[in-house]
Amino acid sequence: MSITRCRLKREIAAAAGLEKCRFVDATRLANALLGNAISANIFLVGYAYQIGALPLSAEAIERAIDLNGEAVAMNRSAFRFGRYAAVDPAAVEALAAPKEPDEARRLSQSLDEIVSRRVAFLTDYQDAAYAERYRALVEKAKATEATRAPGKQGLAEAVARYLFKLMAYKDEYEVARLFAGDAFAKQVQAAFGSDKLRFEFHLAPPLLAPKDKRTGAPKKLSFGPWMMTFFRLLAKLKFLRGTALDPFGYTAEHRTERALIGDYEALLVEIFARLDVDNHAVAVALASIPEKIRVFGHIKARHLAAAKAEEAALLERFRSGPPQYLKAAE
Repeated sequence: MSITRCRLKREIAAAAGLEKCRFVDATRLANALLGNAISANIFLVGYAYQIGALPLSAEAIERAIDLNGEAVAMNRSAFRFGRYAAVDPAAVEALAAPKEPDEARRLSQSLDEIVSRRVAFLTDYQDAAYAERYRALVEKAKATEATRAPGKQGLAEAVARYLFKLMAYKDEYEVARLFAGDAFAKQVQAAFGSDKLRFEFHLAPPLLAPKDKRTGAPKKLSFGPWMMTFFRLLAKLKFLRGTALDPFGYTAEHRTERALIGDYEALLVEIFARLDVDNHAVAVALASIPEKIRVFGHIKARHLAAAKAEEAALLERFRSGPPQYLKAAE
């Protein structure tokens, strides 16, 4: 617990009287128990009710949750967990104890696992040929690192992570695939306890979104539940990605994203040809540059400019080799 939090608890206890104070980490418990920190407020309502701090009946509170109609199952559970925490905090802590993460959230433990999971993802994202293009370059990086910079590590893993990041750019087909897939439906069910929620999507489609007159950035539009049907249809059209028939592929953003993949592949060719023990660290830094290219749209463009400037500086160092005074010292 932080010093600030400890001091705050002491001040509250001093002002209200220790016998009148109860402290519970509602946000942490609600997030662990229900998968959503938003339910912390209703958790506290349950806690307050159970210790006699609310002049209402449990039936009235649960009826209010029903009438509100938002995430009813989750809020009912939050209220009851809050009551339970007031009676048996140890039992609630045990229920909230960290569990083994599901397979999708588990971190990879080896380079082979990093690659195999990303090959599977890229196969779903596009197709087997696209995934094999990725695998072949990672294998080339692994073999080159072993032969040209023996004893060094990091290049193959950097290529595995950041080539994937570039190849799996999140376009309209990928957004549709993620929303239309079973994983999204299961996540919603787990978080809100219902599969009958009304969805509303706030999106800025490049071909439809108007521009903000002040900033020039695209403004988001609201779309209703019918978008789920559209997503399922669009996800099936991913084979159009990057082809002449791709209606989204002509935007400046997607042209840039495809160009970044080609630029990175060309950079790897040069790295593989020039790699040695002395320039290995710079090679890893170069291969990791895509980490700097983050988020989407106009914000991503700003990150890209900074990343390209850093890449140019690193590439100059890579091509020129170590400083002469280091060579003389060796």
